[in-house]
Amino acid sequence: MNKTYRIGTGILAVIMLVAFLISGCGSKGSKDNKEESTEQGPPKDIARVQQDIKQANKIFEALPSPLESAMLIKSAGAPFDKKFLNPVENAKLYTTTKSQALNLGLYTCDLSFASLYDQTQLIIDYMNAAKKMADGLGILDAIDQKTIENLEENINNKDAILEIISETFLNSNSYLADNDQSAVAAIVLVGGWVEGLYISTQLVDMKNFNGNRLVNTIIDQKLSIQILLNLLDSNKGHPTVDELIAQMKELSLVFDKVKLETGPVKAEIDPATNNTILKSQAKIDISIDTFKELTGVVAKIRGTFVK
Repeated sequence: MNKTYRIGTGILAVIMLVAFLISGCGSKGSKDNKEESTEQGPPKDIARVQQDIKQANKIFEALPSPLESAMLIKSAGAPFDKKFLNPVENAKLYTTTKSQALNLGLYTCDLSFASLYDQTQLIIDYMNAAKKMADGLGILDAIDQKTIENLEENINNKDAILEIISETFLNSNSYLADNDQSAVAAIVLVGGWVEGLYISTQLVDMKNFNGNRLVNTIIDQKLSIQILLNLLDSNKGHPTVDELIAQMKELSLVFDKVKLETGPVKAEIDPATNNTILKSQAKIDISIDTFKELTGVVAKIRGTFVK
C-alpha cells in the first residue's frame, strides 16, 4: 500500500525545534552561531544542528504531533467519541511537572481531536485544560487569555482553530527548549503521541478489522518507536524520561510483531499546496491477536499518565 507523509511549514518549524532538543542547543545559542557564520563559515554547532534536522525529519515522518494524530484519525474515517478523551475535570489532579507535561501533550491531542469534529464547547474546555497544564509548568504566555479569546472569536472557523492549536503547541515546546528543559519538552511530545495512539486503537471496529484504514494508520507508528526511543535516550537520567523509555520499550516489543516492509522514500512537490510529499511503498501485516495486545499495552501506558 502507498504511504504519504506531508511536511508543511508548521511541521518544519517543529522539526527545527526537535533538532534543538536533540542537540541540546537553545535558540539563543543558534542565533549567535548564525551571526558568526557570515564571517567565519559554518561553526561546528551549526553543522551539528543541520545533521540533527535530518534526524528530526525522520522523527516527524513517523511521529505525528498531537494535531497530526487527530488528523490521521479523522482522515481514516473514525467517528468522534468523547469517552476516549481525558476528562477536563482531571486537570486539577495534575500538580507535578511529570503529570503536567504528559497531560499538556494529552490535552493538546484531545483539543485537536475535538476541533476536527467541530465540538465547539469541548474546544474551549480543552484549550483551558491545556492552559492549566502550561501555567503549572511555568510556560509564560504560551497559552494566555488572548489565546482563549482568539479561539472563542474563531470558534466556527476550523482553519483558524487549527492554526491556533498548532501555534500553541509550538509556543509551549519553544519556551521549554529555550529554557533548558528539553527533557520536559520530550515528555510533552510523548504524551501527545501516546494519546493519539490510544484514541486510534480504541476507535477501531474489530468487526471490520481487515482492510481497516485506521488500523493501517496505527501500524504506521511502528516506524516511530525506535526514533522516539532515541529522542528520549538523549534526555535519559531524568526520572520521568527513564520511566518513559521503559514503557516505550515494552510497546516496541509488541510493534516488533508487526511485519512491515517499506520501499525507498521519494520526495515530490505538490504544486497545489507547495508542500513536500514523501511517498513510499509499504507492506503491512498484523494479526488480530497482536493488535489486541497492542491496544492493551497502549491503554496501560496511557493509564499511568491520566490517573
